[in-house]
Amino acid sequence: MPDLFDLSGKVALVTGGSRGLGRAIALGLADQGADLVIVSRTLATCESVGREVEARGRHALALAGHMGRWDEIEAVVERAYAHFGRIDILVNNAGMSPAAASSLDTSEKLMDAVLALNFKGPMHLSALVGTRMAAEGGGCIINISSTGSVRPTPEIIPYAGAKAALNAMTIAHAQEFAPHVRVNAVLPGSFRTDVAQHWPADKEAHTPAALKRFGEPEEIVSTILYLASDFSRFTTGTLIRVDGGRP
Repeated sequence: MPDLFDLSGKVALVTGGSRGLGRAIALGLADQGADLVIVSRTLATCESVGREVEARGRHALALAGHMGRWDEIEAVVERAYAHFGRIDILVNNAGMSPAAASSLDTSEKLMDAVLALNFKGPMHLSALVGTRMAAEGGGCIINISSTGSVRPTPEIIPYAGAKAALNAMTIAHAQEFAPHVRVNAVLPGSFRTDVAQHWPADKEAHTPAALKRFGEPEEIVSTILYLASDFSRFTTGTLIRVDGGRP
């Protein structure tokens, strides 16, 4: 059987690629031969991950950009295509998940910021890149959603709503950019990233996940590789939970 995970010659763009799940995803794609465009708001951290990609023998382009602002998204896309000539894999990973004490305490500013980064930005970026992928004969888009989108709780209503919209967009874009572009979403549960350092110390001990623990960042990579590779060539418009079996 051929190595269907082989991504040699492919170019992947990962937003929020400088830390946490984004960094793990970027390095996982590089390990399978892909060149990387790494995007986040801080150029220095993108450059650091870029050096890790290059140490693996791949090419990397580090770009600073706020993925909730459409003008910055457009600039990132133009620079990525100018540098590599194409994008084969787009991973919409950038996001934010602030908690609020109640719906009444949720400000309009917070609501707008969460929607901009978690839904409006990925919508615009996918529209720009997906349209070019379709015109150029193929590619895949992977949206990083959340189990909160299907298991919402009161303190994350804006985030859960934005990610639910991302799920809907995934299904719609799978139809819009078909048949040559596949669009899928991954719904992570709780992972042991830098964000987890700010959670209550006993949160993992009380996780409802069947596996009774948090995930490690690298444990999302195999699902990403499946969706980015020929292993999933008949999979599109699908939402895949990677959450340790949350009820």
